Amino acid sequence: MMQGKTLIIVLVTLIIGFGAGFVLRPVIVPVERTATVVGPSAASPTPAEPRGTQYFAAHIDEARQVVQQCAEGSARGDECTNAEQAVIEAEGRERFKKFMGN
Repeated sequence: MMQGKTLIIVLVTLIIGFGAGFVLRPVIVPVERTATVVGPSAASPTPAEPRGTQYFAAHIDEARQVVQQCAEGSARGDECTNAEQAVIEAEGRERFKKFMGN
């Protein structure tokens, strides 16, 4: 008889707890409203990802321009690091070719 009462109390407590959780959830953690996008002009532009070292290795002149802009302070971030790395590798290859006589 005692086990039956305990089981009923546990079930009622769980039902009340889950019910209260569902009722109070919007109060505890409010639902975020999503912005409605009317057209492509209303969408905010996403920042472009920085170009990688491989890109700058293929476009070494552009990499040198980016490194110069970074030195002047007009550009910064991961793109500066990638461009500088590509320029260092290209200059190293050039020095090695000169050293080897090619």
